[in-house]
Amino acid sequence: MSGSGLRVQIDGRNVQVPAGSTLLDAAKRADVSIPTLCHRDGCRPGTSCMVCVVQVQGLKRLVPACAYPVRDGMVVETGTERVLQARRTAMELLLAEHVGDCEGPCRRGCPARMNIPLMLRQIAAGRIDRALVTVRREISMPAVLGWVCPAPCEKHCRRTGVDAPVAICLAKRFAGEKGGRESGDWGMPPPRPGGRRVAVVGGGPAGLSCSLYLRLLGHTVELFEAGEQLGGGLCHSVGEGRLPKSVLVADIEAIRCTGVVMRTGVCVGVDKTLAELRERFAAVVLATGVHAEGPLPGPELARTPRGLEVEKGGFRTTMDGVFAAGSAVLPTRMAVRACADGKAAAFQCDGFLRQEAGAVPVPRFDSVIRRMEEQELREYAREADGHGRIQRAVSEAEGLSPDEAMREAGRCMHCDCRKAGDCRLRDLADQLGARGRRFKPAVRAAYSIERDHPDLLFESGKCIRCGLCIRISELRKEPAGLTFVGRGARTQVSPPTGVSWSGAILHAAAEIVEACPTGALSWKNDRVS
Repeated sequence: MSGSGLRVQIDGRNVQVPAGSTLLDAAKRADVSIPTLCHRDGCRPGTSCMVCVVQVQGLKRLVPACAYPVRDGMVVETGTERVLQARRTAMELLLAEHVGDCEGPCRRGCPARMNIPLMLRQIAAGRIDRALVTVRREISMPAVLGWVCPAPCEKHCRRTGVDAPVAICLAKRFAGEKGGRESGDWGMPPPRPGGRRVAVVGGGPAGLSCSLYLRLLGHTVELFEAGEQLGGGLCHSVGEGRLPKSVLVADIEAIRCTGVVMRTGVCVGVDKTLAELRERFAAVVLATGVHAEGPLPGPELARTPRGLEVEKGGFRTTMDGVFAAGSAVLPTRMAVRACADGKAAAFQCDGFLRQEAGAVPVPRFDSVIRRMEEQELREYAREADGHGRIQRAVSEAEGLSPDEAMREAGRCMHCDCRKAGDCRLRDLADQLGARGRRFKPAVRAAYSIERDHPDLLFESGKCIRCGLCIRISELRKEPAGLTFVGRGARTQVSPPTGVSWSGAILHAAAEIVEACPTGALSWKNDRVS
């Protein structure tokens, strides 16, 4: 090592830094990552989050890297169990006071985890083609499910506490039937390059869904159905009044157009053996419906009293390279659940084929407001259209008109977080394995939304009092700026007394929104993509 400066060793890496540097500065120079929520280059240290703590040799206590000065010859460790546990505890203390939803309750209630709030915003804005793309990311047969889904998502809709839930299923059906009609676009992305040959056995909702997503993941897919019609229980158990045949045919055709080869009248276990398919294909997915009373598609497979045996929490059967999904594993009468299973099986099969252990999406940390007070619901409802639910039965052939669909979608209260995909608090909760309810505050903070700024929203419950917005407003010399008001657990970010949010932030709005580590400060109108 040569040159002047202070010498420091971080996780075994020796670096030199100028006098006046902090341990966080030194870690960056050593290419060692230290998490932080309250730090921003150019701003004075805040030391409020304490997730950047590290261990310095010779010190009994842990110290915040963002503010602790480097001394010559220091030896620092950033990844010991003691350090990681302290960071996890700091995160869990912050999460205990964080009042906000990462995902909308409707999305949590959807077995397919569809981004319902985004779909509704897109419909309300008249962007029907984009709404169809949003639906297709999670649901293979949007029009079909718009007719037959029992709408578990609507049971979780917070609008119920105001008047009636948003007609989510009708809106999804509208996107599925109307989206892409003029452009001829089914709302599908092009398949990924590369891939292997995969056989899917069973042409019901789970098999069709699995085929679609395997194809979009880049694989060459052949679907084998024993009967002469595709659709499984959607053909046999649902009457024409509940699901017109033309709707089912159109959704199946959209899947076929991606390049899935569909072969009917081929019974695996009779016309072809599972072993033969396994020889011809790199993987096989079984989505053949209930097997409690019928023959299995292959004697090599183990079974349970309800269906095929698969690994816990997954879709692998006891035969290498063979997966199972839908009612072949666990009987279900909900087509949306079968579609969700088919998609999840496709991702696990893709991971097997590409030898990627992390191919199956892992659920993210999800902050949840469980019960909202009446005043808090009214706060949410201020952003939504005030008229009541469209009165129309799901079975009515005409569905929603474009005007009705836009008006109904406008009733959504947008309970999901505006920064759910760009929230450092959420990212660190995932990274550190933090639990959101390890600590319980004495009193839950009230949820409120400040809307008087022309561009910004401030959601008080989501604020973790990192102070970044205050320090940025000082740095950018905002005439009034922001400050902390109150004491203890009731401390809150606010403009000075007598100043509105519109008067407090004149120049630094973009920097403040970007710096906010949660969804507490966000753009009013940055909601549709």
